[in-house]
Amino acid sequence: MTASVSDGNHKAPIRHPIDWRNPEFYDETALLEEMERVFDICHGCRRCVSLCQSFPTLFDLVDSSESTEVHGIRKEDYGKVVEHCYLCDLCFMTKCPYVPPHGWNLDFPHLMLRAKAIRYRKKGATFRDRMLTDTDAMGAALANPVAAPVVNLINSIRPARKALEALAGIDADAWLPKYASRPLRKRLEILPPETQGEPAGRTTGKIALFATCYMNRNEPETAEDLVAVYEHNGVPVTPTPREKCCGMPRLELGDLETVRLHKEINIPLLAKLVDQGWDLTALVPSCVLMFKQELPLMFPGDADVLKVRAAFYDPFEYLILRARAGKLATDFKTTLGKVALHAACHQRVQNIGPKTKEALSLVPGTEVDLIERCSGHDGAYAIKAKTAAFAMKIVRPVVSRVDAAKPDHFGSDCVMAGHHIAHARRNGAEPEHPISLLRKAYGI
Repeated sequence: MTASVSDGNHKAPIRHPIDWRNPEFYDETALLEEMERVFDICHGCRRCVSLCQSFPTLFDLVDSSESTEVHGIRKEDYGKVVEHCYLCDLCFMTKCPYVPPHGWNLDFPHLMLRAKAIRYRKKGATFRDRMLTDTDAMGAALANPVAAPVVNLINSIRPARKALEALAGIDADAWLPKYASRPLRKRLEILPPETQGEPAGRTTGKIALFATCYMNRNEPETAEDLVAVYEHNGVPVTPTPREKCCGMPRLELGDLETVRLHKEINIPLLAKLVDQGWDLTALVPSCVLMFKQELPLMFPGDADVLKVRAAFYDPFEYLILRARAGKLATDFKTTLGKVALHAACHQRVQNIGPKTKEALSLVPGTEVDLIERCSGHDGAYAIKAKTAAFAMKIVRPVVSRVDAAKPDHFGSDCVMAGHHIAHARRNGAEPEHPISLLRKAYGI
């Protein structure tokens, strides 16, 4: 293979729509041919070897084959590469020189997504994977005054965790989130549509919070911190009237039809809010990315999907847009000192820049050490017994950076990544979400 200057890899990456409703998308022979083509390019490059376990797995398969070339790998072993891809998108957005518009047209994450979709259509999913990706059902059953204390206690008992590993394949040593007795939706008031905000830049000045499964059922206090920060800046916040999971866990499973079903519930609700003048946000970067990128690529002709995409913001992206219009409060009461901030993968690939670092750096006397490396958590990858050890390997460089910084505070825009880093540090220090740090700086 040869490339020329006209292939254009100096241009911004272009993402093609996901043609998942085309029967040819599920042609396994065509899939294997494309995987061999892409794997051959990756084998010749190897720039992505430090990102996740997919690439070391691929290169080990090549190097241990008789020919030491991609054609020497058994096709049935291709799945070993697929199972380690959790669609972080870093290879496409930060490493690969051969993404479109380059002539080689390489999109490794969406190729892995296609492989996952074909596997799901043929074999479905294990009980463990169905359970872990049905976040709405899990939260509804466990986030209440009766179940939450019991589940949280059981998850802290070693023999119970060993039994859970044996029964469900949940790693006994992995960090597991706690469930809240009182979900976020019972803590926040839904504001009327006619609520007014003060526009600034392209923001309307009033925002609807897509609570997300995690923030609603596991850490509602963090979302309350966001509400406090936004209202301190004159931005009224309302929770969306209702919601389903954004669909990212099911996307990673390859269950694209369930992603569609969730989209059919969420998008009309969110589009109506946009029509009423509300901007949109969520505290989990994966959820923001789902509405900004994955759903628009799955449904490129859906006007409401595109309307929602245009109105959806990362929380700190929104604050910085208002800061640049002179509408961000700077009456900080407390310095934060040194902050070790892990940049979540699904925030980085939104191509908005390090807005969280920019916002925290506005606090006088605050130094932010930004760590741009995957934590390996992914929401499920780090807690599955089969992959937990790989997640701990991936997070190790992040832990080294945090420890070397000797920070006053550390955390991540992805709250689960923050906990995974803390778990790997094993020194008892707790992560703090950056929105919680900003609230602390305001003294509110």
